[in-house]
Amino acid sequence: MRHLLKRPFSLPKADGLAVSARVEVRPRPDPLGWLAEELGVVDRHSVWQWVLFLFIYPPDRATRTKTPSRNTFLVLLVRTIGLLFSIAVRIVLAGVQVLRWFWQRLLSFLPSVNYELVGHRLEGWLETSAFQKPWLLWLLVLCSIFFFWLVVTTPFTWFGQLLFIVCLWGVALFVRRIPGNLPALILITLSVLASCRYGWWRLTQTSPLDAGWETFLSISLLLAEIYTWLVLLLGYVQNAWPLKRQTLSLPADKSLWPTVDIFIPTYNEPLKVLEPTVLAAKGVDWPSDKINIYILDDGRRDEFRRFAKEAGVGYITRPDNAHAKAGNLNHALKLTRGEYVAIFDCDHLPTSSFLQLTMGWFFKDARCAMLQTPHHFFSPDTFERNLGTFRRVPNEGALFYGLVQDGNDFWNATFFCGSCAVLRRGPLEEVGGVAVETVTEDAHTALKLHRLGYTTAYINIPLAAGLATESLSSHIGQRIRWARGMAQIFRIDNPFLGKGLSFFQRICYSNAMLHFFYGIPRLIFLTAPLTYLYFEVHIISAAAAMLALYVLPHMLQANLANAHIQGRTGTRSGLRCMNQFWLGTSFCPPLSPSSIRKQGNSMSRPKEA
Repeated sequence: MRHLLKRPFSLPKADGLAVSARVEVRPRPDPLGWLAEELGVVDRHSVWQWVLFLFIYPPDRATRTKTPSRNTFLVLLVRTIGLLFSIAVRIVLAGVQVLRWFWQRLLSFLPSVNYELVGHRLEGWLETSAFQKPWLLWLLVLCSIFFFWLVVTTPFTWFGQLLFIVCLWGVALFVRRIPGNLPALILITLSVLASCRYGWWRLTQTSPLDAGWETFLSISLLLAEIYTWLVLLLGYVQNAWPLKRQTLSLPADKSLWPTVDIFIPTYNEPLKVLEPTVLAAKGVDWPSDKINIYILDDGRRDEFRRFAKEAGVGYITRPDNAHAKAGNLNHALKLTRGEYVAIFDCDHLPTSSFLQLTMGWFFKDARCAMLQTPHHFFSPDTFERNLGTFRRVPNEGALFYGLVQDGNDFWNATFFCGSCAVLRRGPLEEVGGVAVETVTEDAHTALKLHRLGYTTAYINIPLAAGLATESLSSHIGQRIRWARGMAQIFRIDNPFLGKGLSFFQRICYSNAMLHFFYGIPRLIFLTAPLTYLYFEVHIISAAAAMLALYVLPHMLQANLANAHIQGRTGTRSGLRCMNQFWLGTSFCPPLSPSSIRKQGNSMSRPKEA
């Protein structure tokens, strides 16, 4: 009994304590250290060393210890992965070296090409007798349409589509170096080919046919892409061959020169803005007995009346402000008798040679009813002032007046822009004066003139300069007025409908009007990825890699074609020009993997082949 009571309180012997201590301080297994020793990693805390010794460098046999049998499979797996990765890296590096050698050889060949001579020869071929035969032209057109349709509708594997991208890209990189309009047409053809192939693939292979919201959202995205593809195509037609009209000289006998009325409409602008314009108009080089200057004051201000009397110019006002600027101009038309009317906004200062450089085309073309010149601004607008891009980055005006109007002029579709223009009085009165049905009376007036068969002209020489919008609100308000006016014309006087317009005039007007509807497609593009993030709806039934193979050539070719067409006037035209005409260069569908239905995904049924 005493032995049992002492046993729980007895201390262990010294030998027992030593054994227990040895058991407690036994080091724990360190698999990370073993793997570092096996692979030869010196610094276990360096991620870069782990990557090198795991996947690139072979293990050092000198530092390798004997591998326990239980770790043989792990070591074999790591070695296999490292070997495969090393082989893949070496193949990629070898491919890069081959491409680099090929690219260097290509660059050594390209500078030896005389691109100016190539451009002249290409345009010279169009003037040969072979291209003057109608039957040959029709044969070439039919063959081109057949080949185009064959390329667009033929399905490719991923490798074939990749090869297609490389071929188009290589041809485009060579052609873009050649100056002239014909190389631009070749680039446009390549871009339309890539875009149509992408569109055909989207229409036939990527639209889910399941009922419900998925189908509705997919069709909405597809319609938005069709809209932007249409705007891109119409823009190509509109700017395919800029005319670049030159000035014509006037008759030497000044008695043959016509009489001109200069209208300077104003409403609420201060007198200090109007004064330089009136003084500049008085300096226009034209016979004094054949020119009259009028201030059209819709503000009915006495100080403007006194200034007109002091300056020796006419002053016209009216009892109301009906139809705003259009009504003001029409009222002045009834009180004046000049054969031609030159219109300047109250802040646009004409040069002294304005009439002498513009009136020549009216002598050459008796049906010419209007000649427009660019709107040039000697002050920065809100964006140029805040971003510091004035005179360094071309603005949207440089794109419109430097390219689009020249393209319109080729198709006899030059727009009247409300200022810096000359109009023949007879045709203007025949269409009822300046249009008052819409807020963009200038473009609507030009449309009416074209419907009656009159011609218009555009000279891309700045012959007047004015003030740009000074505030963000006025800048946005001006754009809103353009958009609202174009939408009104599209609704009440649709260029696709009615008589009098040629096919290409309809295209030019329609593209200008359809452009202002881009807000709806852009909203669809921005919200399409959200349909998956919030509702897990897949709106594109295709693999992401395949979608990229079709989208990339479409986007790259569109950018190359537009860069060649626009040159320095549009390729770096600032943030606002990204929202203009070249919507076509950025209208790809959302490439977020979340909005793409992955083929073989268990969450959604893949599209049937």
